Amino acid sequence: MNRLRSIALALALALAAPLALAACGDDDSGNGDAAAETAGELPRGGHPVQLDPAEFTTEIDNPYWPMAPGSRWVYREGEARVVVTVTDRSKEVANGVTARVVHDVVSESGEPIEVTDDWYAQDSDGHVWYLGEDTAEYEHGKVVSREGSFEAGVDGAQPGVIMPADPQVGQSYRQEYYEGQAEDFAKVLALDAHAKVPFGSFANVLETEDVNPLSDPKQVEHKFYAEGIGPVFTVDTASGDREELLSYVEG
Repeated sequence: MNRLRSIALALALALAAPLALAACGDDDSGNGDAAAETAGELPRGGHPVQLDPAEFTTEIDNPYWPMAPGSRWVYREGEARVVVTVTDRSKEVANGVTARVVHDVVSESGEPIEVTDDWYAQDSDGHVWYLGEDTAEYEHGKVVSREGSFEAGVDGAQPGVIMPADPQVGQSYRQEYYEGQAEDFAKVLALDAHAKVPFGSFANVLETEDVNPLSDPKQVEHKFYAEGIGPVFTVDTASGDREELLSYVEG
């Protein structure tokens, strides 16, 4: 989800008891002051969660972001081209959950500037979890940074949720947590938004506000998800930079 710490690329109210989420307060920053060992709360801030690997699958069919192997999204982001492909590969991350590998390439003039493998899995309730990423930034064909890479269960890194089973307006949650490296969080803004991109026009779109608090200044994006397709549009609220879906192939 790195996308030079912008893209990547909402949760339901209840998680099954085996997930035993450690929840925190209701501040929009995602950094609550207190943790409660209460199932049913969304992951927030840096508080740890315990996930039961038996409750997870690599078959991701969440309607707002289905990830069948072979699915492919192509986006335009300024001068950059972004290609996101769901592979048939899986990875067992350090916390024991087996995740689907999604390959993400950002390029300009045919040359890669960022290449990332993201790791996702879906729990038995339909929530899509983000379990880490292996990312590399390039200059002149050479890797110059791996900043933002993390793996849930390694060096204190915690998983987050990237998409809810049943998103509700006002829900807030962390998307990832690796202290000082990856601390993105999000909030559901609307379920009836509209989006018009080169691939088409969409109604009843899920809109979220995604925040990267580690960027300077803090980066805030609005992201739009169409049912049956996934992310179709992203806009940076400060700069106005846009990422628009050009094509989509279902796996």
